[in-house]
Amino acid sequence: MHEDAVFTRPASHPWMPASPCGAHCLPCPHEHPGIGAARSTVRLTATAAMIALRILISLLYPALGHRTRRAVDRAWSRLALRAMGIRLVVRGEQPARWQRLLVVCNHRSWLDVIALNAVRPTTMLANVDVRGWPLLGWIAAAAGTVFIDRTRLSALPGTVARLAGILRDGSAVTVFPEGTTRCGVDTGHFRHAPFQAALDAGAAVRPVALRFLTGGHPTSAPALVGEVEFWDSMRRVCAMRDLVIELEVMPDLPARSSASRQELAALAESVVVAALHRNESPVQALSRVAPRT
Repeated sequence: MHEDAVFTRPASHPWMPASPCGAHCLPCPHEHPGIGAARSTVRLTATAAMIALRILISLLYPALGHRTRRAVDRAWSRLALRAMGIRLVVRGEQPARWQRLLVVCNHRSWLDVIALNAVRPTTMLANVDVRGWPLLGWIAAAAGTVFIDRTRLSALPGTVARLAGILRDGSAVTVFPEGTTRCGVDTGHFRHAPFQAALDAGAAVRPVALRFLTGGHPTSAPALVGEVEFWDSMRRVCAMRDLVIELEVMPDLPARSSASRQELAALAESVVVAALHRNESPVQALSRVAPRT
């Protein structure tokens, strides 16, 4: 699940990720055309059935091999998106190799993980808060999610070492370096720590840019920000018409021993930001930098 669902708690140290986004960033209900109540109810019912199926899959995990788990996770993710009426579009390179790889992506919503797993399931890094979510936290833990406690700087080296170990074993790890969700108007700075794991393991970094579209235009409606509750977000998503999640996969950034984690983080961030704004119109660019009222 996503890395930080609650942003109102006081920061325990100056380096805690913080997001300026909240419910004020979400569009008013009339801004995007929705579907009827009956159709929305069908989607919610189908989504609830997918969650129940995910619980069953989690119970069967210990009996499944690694490749089988990956295939099941990918199939489930694609079906879950379909149940919610979401279309997934993948652009950019589609490399065959997804081993020994640190995937880094901008962070918007709980949907991010499902969309990424629909392309290629990997080990996810999530905020420790997610572990305490009713039911969903258990599902995330059963899937092998690595949890990070950002309130404790002393725990960070151990988490980085664990990620490096997973990468050395040949697996891929996905992180959201912003450390928190944002509405999509801008992108937060990428935190450096996860990139140290790539350097330590000699793993490549694969940037991915994620955006939400409806009617061909960017939307912040699916974002899970501020005090917005997960279940409210899910109901909003299931009521949307023509929601598209677009993932753009960029070429790998090789982790060189001479590179610093700061350089890698800055490079990955610039690549993702450039992709997100590549096809931006002047009006969209203005709205991105103009203060919201």
